[in-house]
Amino acid sequence: MTDLMQSTQAPETTDDTPMQIVAPDGRRVTSERNAPYRARLAGLDDDDLRGFYRDMMLVRRFDTEATALQRQGELALYAPLLGQEAAQIGSGRALSPQDMAFPSYREHGVAYTRGVELPHLLQLFRGVDHGGWDSEAHRFHLYTLVIGSHTLHATGYAMGVQRDGLVGTGDTTQDTAVIAYFGDGATSQGDVSEALGFAAVNNAPVVLFCQNNQWAISVPTSKQSRVPLYRRGHGFGVPSVRVDGNDVLACYAATTEALERARTGGGPTFIEAVTYRMGAHTTSDDPTRYRTSAEEDYWRDRDPIDRLRILLRTEGLWDDEAEAALAVEADALGERVRTYVRGLGRPAASSMFDHVYATENSLVTEDRTWFADYEASFTDQGGAR
Repeated sequence: MTDLMQSTQAPETTDDTPMQIVAPDGRRVTSERNAPYRARLAGLDDDDLRGFYRDMMLVRRFDTEATALQRQGELALYAPLLGQEAAQIGSGRALSPQDMAFPSYREHGVAYTRGVELPHLLQLFRGVDHGGWDSEAHRFHLYTLVIGSHTLHATGYAMGVQRDGLVGTGDTTQDTAVIAYFGDGATSQGDVSEALGFAAVNNAPVVLFCQNNQWAISVPTSKQSRVPLYRRGHGFGVPSVRVDGNDVLACYAATTEALERARTGGGPTFIEAVTYRMGAHTTSDDPTRYRTSAEEDYWRDRDPIDRLRILLRTEGLWDDEAEAALAVEADALGERVRTYVRGLGRPAASSMFDHVYATENSLVTEDRTWFADYEASFTDQGGAR
């Protein structure tokens, strides 16, 4: 195992500067350091580049609509992804159909790349159910609200894939990788360290993808770690790389490289995508209480969508006509999101007892009966509430 891991290391970096392929000003970065990653882009054509831009624009529009719906009282809560589109679209588009993704609770862009209908994501935030999609059909697990716990779930799933013989066969339609998404705050949880440990010693085919958006709610990364987060992977013997999380091509290239290592038997990778949460942690949060407008302005100048738009226009791949057509598509998505959410019915209160256990449980049955009697106590003789 040790020899295998040593032979499949991620390209070495000479410093902690995030690997970058497209700079904030839209120019392509050509260097010896990013050459191994630039090679991963060889299979992309002009339509793929335009597709990255379209994906990010549509996901941002969805995010805007969802935030507005929560402010209007249509959602109980919402976790915005504003500013993290490149990290999610770039990594999500690197996944193969058979790969499995384990998200936290703001991976709306990754969900989109896995074919999940964006409006269905909001069933959870409206309180209608625990997730509005088939996780097996989309190879995209339900959202996880317990910080960091799903990194262990992903690692365990990857170990299962490995034991099922779905790694290193040479069949690109069968070999499977697993990816887990989490934020910088989750790295302070013991579960993430345990996942790194299990992944390393078992050579599990899992990519641990950390979106370092600088703030664990109101705690900055500087108060969580004395070293860049990607270095934690090195301590466990896990190949690790730090990328510009606002560079969609860098995120795609790094994730493609890591997933290929996992599928071919090379084991785990830790990716730190350095990005920024432009909005609130959730709609119940007020970021003005703990960060400055100057900081937000700094990151606004590094907007992931702006840099790709500049690149496309510079290379003659995008124009005003294409932008106008995309705006029409985004408007249609916004209308669809609003209509869907406002049309969601209210589930029966008794549904809270469904699916607690795989089989009937006497305690749940007792609680269900009590609740039914309690509800019936509010019904008058005519049957009206």
